[in-house]
Amino acid sequence: MKSKSFRYLWLGQSLANLGDILYIVGLISVLYGVSESAITLAMLPFLSTFGRFISGILSPLLFAKFRLKFLLVLSQLLKTFVLLGLSLWINFTGEQSLFIVYGFILLIALLDGWAMPATGAMLPRLVQKNEILKANSFISIVLDTIQMAGWAIGGMLVAMINGYNVLWFTLLLFILSSWMMLQLRDPREEDIKENDEKMIILLRHGWVTLWKNRLYRAIHLQITIDTVANVVWIAAILYIFVFEVLHASEAWWGYLNTVFFLGLLAGGVLCSTYAKQVESNLRGVLLLSSFAISLITILFGMNSILVIALILAAIHGFTQQIKGISIDSFLQREASIEELPYIYAAQNALISLVFSFSSLGFGVIAEILHAKIVFYISGFLLLIGALFLSGQRKYFPKYYEGN
Repeated sequence: MKSKSFRYLWLGQSLANLGDILYIVGLISVLYGVSESAITLAMLPFLSTFGRFISGILSPLLFAKFRLKFLLVLSQLLKTFVLLGLSLWINFTGEQSLFIVYGFILLIALLDGWAMPATGAMLPRLVQKNEILKANSFISIVLDTIQMAGWAIGGMLVAMINGYNVLWFTLLLFILSSWMMLQLRDPREEDIKENDEKMIILLRHGWVTLWKNRLYRAIHLQITIDTVANVVWIAAILYIFVFEVLHASEAWWGYLNTVFFLGLLAGGVLCSTYAKQVESNLRGVLLLSSFAISLITILFGMNSILVIALILAAIHGFTQQIKGISIDSFLQREASIEELPYIYAAQNALISLVFSFSSLGFGVIAEILHAKIVFYISGFLLLIGALFLSGQRKYFPKYYEGN
């Protein structure tokens, strides 16, 4: 993990992720001031998710023709220019520019859609095999910290300098991120051959790879179940749970989100600190965390005591992080450097699509039935996923040596 390129990768991605949060916070402030419409704001996550889904579907065409470093640099540079255009448009137009603003948001999401799988595929090229789990843990800690602090920083910046100026500040972060990506050196670049297969074959490549390999298939069926089930922890549904079940103020909504992210950080720290021990028992760690998450989710839905809810949310974040790091480490350990970009492209598209429909579905269930019900359903789905993994465990290497 002493590689300079790995350092530039996580620094560049950190700046980009912080910028992604700040530009959304700035836009929320600007658009709500213009329209005072909840529907207007609801379009932001929808467009972001939809854009990443479309880009995830099409990105194999890019991975077949261009190097990962080039795609990472191109994505961040283009995002910088698009954000510049968005900032200029908002500053010089106003209320009439709403649909144009949506177009800019969609463009940024499309560019993010190929950068995310490219980053995941680049990581195992920049560190040694026996450092992959530790590298994943470290990046998870950094990005989770940004995710937790970014919204608070964004809120303070909006209050101090207003939403318009937050967009300009984000532009500076994007420029720095682009420079970081330019410093990357891919030591495996010469090992990758240009793929000249037909377009339809390239578009299917990642999906076919996932389906034909029993390990990849098991991992991504599990990821699909997790994506559906973990929708209950998104802000909107948790907000309803706080009012309907916990009978608490919205301040407790913030507390639950905070301890959840603290749990994520703790899980990342544990995996990073005890990387050798975790990696030597990786299959067992994955199975144990899978069963633990399903139990915690069901208990959370049954509980109505505030302090216990905080404890369960923290434990959920902790176990979720360990499970996520374990899954990523299995994938990056077992997949070849040629396969990874296509696998991550398919994974990104899959998660975006499933998350969109699951958010809508669980929102309807919480509205029609009760917020408790969605957590019971989620816990049951997670239990099915854990049992499925247990049945597929023979396809997962029991441990890794050479640490």
